[in-house]
Amino acid sequence: MGRIVCHLVLVSFCFLSAINAQNFELPSNQKFEKVRFQLINNVMIVPLVVNGTELSFILDSGVRTPILFNLTEQDSIQINEVSEVTIRGLGEGEPIQALSSKNNIFQIGAAKNFKQELYVVLDQSLNFSPSLGIPVHGIIGYDLFRDFVVEINYNAKHVKLHNPKSYRYKSSKKNQTIPLKIIRKKGYIDGVVVLQDNRELPVRMLLDTGSSDAIWLFEDDDIGIPDKNYEDFLGRGLGGDIYGKRTKVNRIKIGYFVIEDAKTAFPDTASFAGIKNFGNRNGSLGGEVLKRFNFIFDYRNRKITLRKNGNFSTPFQYNLSGIDLQHNGLRYVTESIAEPNGVVKSNESPTYSNVQILLEHQTRLSLVPEIIVSGIRAGSPAAGAGLQEGDVILAVNGKSVHTYKLQQILKMLNERKGKRIRVLIERANADKLFTFVLKDVFKEKP
Repeated sequence: MGRIVCHLVLVSFCFLSAINAQNFELPSNQKFEKVRFQLINNVMIVPLVVNGTELSFILDSGVRTPILFNLTEQDSIQINEVSEVTIRGLGEGEPIQALSSKNNIFQIGAAKNFKQELYVVLDQSLNFSPSLGIPVHGIIGYDLFRDFVVEINYNAKHVKLHNPKSYRYKSSKKNQTIPLKIIRKKGYIDGVVVLQDNRELPVRMLLDTGSSDAIWLFEDDDIGIPDKNYEDFLGRGLGGDIYGKRTKVNRIKIGYFVIEDAKTAFPDTASFAGIKNFGNRNGSLGGEVLKRFNFIFDYRNRKITLRKNGNFSTPFQYNLSGIDLQHNGLRYVTESIAEPNGVVKSNESPTYSNVQILLEHQTRLSLVPEIIVSGIRAGSPAAGAGLQEGDVILAVNGKSVHTYKLQQILKMLNERKGKRIRVLIERANADKLFTFVLKDVFKEKP
């Protein structure tokens, strides 16, 4: 665990919303700040400085108060005015013990907040870094959306934080502005879902930029789960793992934009045991849908502007293989960097490693992330082939995985139905090769 410098005495109380928070502000002569983000697995990762320490945060419109987690022995950060809290989130686990901290200095680009409240989760198991493939230290959302007109360009991978007092809208026939409802510090829009029986149902959806998924719907008397579905791991929330049924709907309508054959999930009700009131919310829109648009979030004026971008017609991605992957520490790999005649290769594959050792100019020893199977879907091609949770992935279709990023490896494993996949793994200090064919998930029995 990283070193946390705390001030004041620890006192127990329940999870409360932020109070006495000061706003983020730009320098008086600055109209906006542009911040570049990494888009990984449909989630935006932004650089953030907390009390002088540079960290990486998920930009999550579905979170009310910033949450800090995943501090390691290399991290040293001061947090101020600390007390104990209990927080709940999505997932089937128990409530989480955490720390509440006030009067912290947050900075994103030139925008600063000198009295930011945050929560610190001490549970080491809450860690999104292994599944994203890069270090991630926290989540931030409402405070930025509250204080700025937030322009998100998924194509260019940047966020512009506009001073709301000086921001001026530009008219365009390609844009559409629709009402944005702010409920308990989160943004919602109304849309229409067309189910597989062609019924059109009005829905109120949470805008959840922190979700990598496409659409989540909650089953009720009107919205039933389509017959073509399969059980799937949907992700992880603050409260633990989330499971449910994966399916798709005929289309979803957002304003006058229509998305066909939209990837959809129905999370199990157990995942929401700690949430007492959804109001009239019917589900959420996550990053795999939201990345198809560029947005202007205007919380103050309760409106949002959409413009479809180059991702709009991108096919939805399904886990055809049934394999979930994550990073699991580091491992050494040895590669020959010379041809049989002794000439050093000039066109080497990239290695995602900061530590490399050359041995007699013939061999390269690299310290690289270890990729393991973190989950296997029952009945999937990978499960049928014999792959197991904990297997170390060495190569996919003859390509060594250490030359690829985590999301690239997942794409290789789920390229298209009908493709034959060969996976070389290490298990119990022995290498094993498994082969399977990717199938249409909706032809599998539930």
